[in-house]
Amino acid sequence: MVSRISELVLNCSDPELLAGFWSGVLGYVELGREDGAIEIGPSDAGFGGLQPTIILSPSSNPHTGRLPLHIDVNPVDRDQDAELERLLALGARPADVGQTGSEQWHVLADPEGNEFCLLRKRLDP
Repeated sequence: MVSRISELVLNCSDPELLAGFWSGVLGYVELGREDGAIEIGPSDAGFGGLQPTIILSPSSNPHTGRLPLHIDVNPVDRDQDAELERLLALGARPADVGQTGSEQWHVLADPEGNEFCLLRKRLDP
């Protein structure tokens, strides 16, 4: 028997802000709310589906910047440059973690400063 990731929990100052941002990035919808936390996930599957859901959990002391674990995203219906423009319009901003400029990915930060990467490879939706 094995386990799989069902949820990712991100402590944050403003769950509403990040739920809106990450829903826009991933095409997720709000699945539920409990004690100030907001769970988002795929509209067709939700909790228990093949893709993990994300819980934005309110915290008075959220960690920002370089997390020990970060999220990588890939475009599914456009090239990397077009997806970068879309993510920046949603509120992402470039982040500097010491890149050389020759990487095939972009390091970005969400509206609370949590870093994530936009990879080049286009995936099937």
